[in-house]
Amino acid sequence: MKKKDIMLALLVVIVWGANFTVIKLGLDGVPSMLLVSLRYLIVALPAVFFIKRPNLEWKYIVLYGLTVGVGQFSCLFYAMEMGMPASLASIIVQLQAFISPFFAWIFLKEKLKTKQIIGFLVAAVGLFVIGMASGTSGVTKIPIKVFILTIFAPIFWALSNIIVSFVSQKAIANGEKLDMLGLIVWSSLIPPLPVLVFALMLDTPQTLIGAITNLNAISVFAILYLSFGATLFGYGMWSQLIAKHSIGEIAPLSLLVPITGLLTARIVLSEQLSKMQWLGVIIILIGLIITNLDPKVIISFINKHRIKDVKNN
Repeated sequence: MKKKDIMLALLVVIVWGANFTVIKLGLDGVPSMLLVSLRYLIVALPAVFFIKRPNLEWKYIVLYGLTVGVGQFSCLFYAMEMGMPASLASIIVQLQAFISPFFAWIFLKEKLKTKQIIGFLVAAVGLFVIGMASGTSGVTKIPIKVFILTIFAPIFWALSNIIVSFVSQKAIANGEKLDMLGLIVWSSLIPPLPVLVFALMLDTPQTLIGAITNLNAISVFAILYLSFGATLFGYGMWSQLIAKHSIGEIAPLSLLVPITGLLTARIVLSEQLSKMQWLGVIIILIGLIITNLDPKVIISFINKHRIKDVKNN
């Protein structure tokens, strides 16, 4: 992989990691459901006029929009509004790396790898440790309902991954390639209205109107960052990198997302975690490493550099 692509991948990882801190900042001035709705509204409205609709049936576009926008981000944003720290959210959301293979096994009849099962079991221990510590710690105490709501975010994300995998296989069977950026843009038309209904269920119309009319600089920055940075730039560049390189080369870099998420939350929000919560975080990260890193890719990478060193000497 060229240095330019490595730097681009690292930039995407940093943008995605900081995403959780930006969500927290945005929630200071905008109710959670309204923030989700505005995020997708801004992604959809300019982009649909410039980006072609993917060659998919509308039902798949709608399903993807419902699982990601309405499911994943509604759960995540509301949980963070109710007290879930950005640092822990950035870790828990990564559970999709374990949930997705299980859903693929159930719905797509894909085989489960031993490393996926081991990684899942390790991460489950870490999640249990965080849950127990968060219920008793005076440092970062999290209500159980907020903890459970956060776990639903990676579940919905995993469901969206199954949809993408299914339509991607259909496209390949037809001799085509899935336009991931087009899917993201056009599916962004789906979340704003249903999420706005949720917003009206949680807050009064006066509260929502007041939030829009009194947007401060930080709120505007958060909305634009979530729309253009995390969504359009992040997913767009990531899709290009995966198309250009093998998944085995790119996917492991996503392990840096929770790391940058933890660091950003610590620096910007001064979030403090208890020792037990940190222990749970480390255990989950170990599970992610076990699940994502392919020994064959590592060995191949090492061998390539050995050959280069031999030639140079």
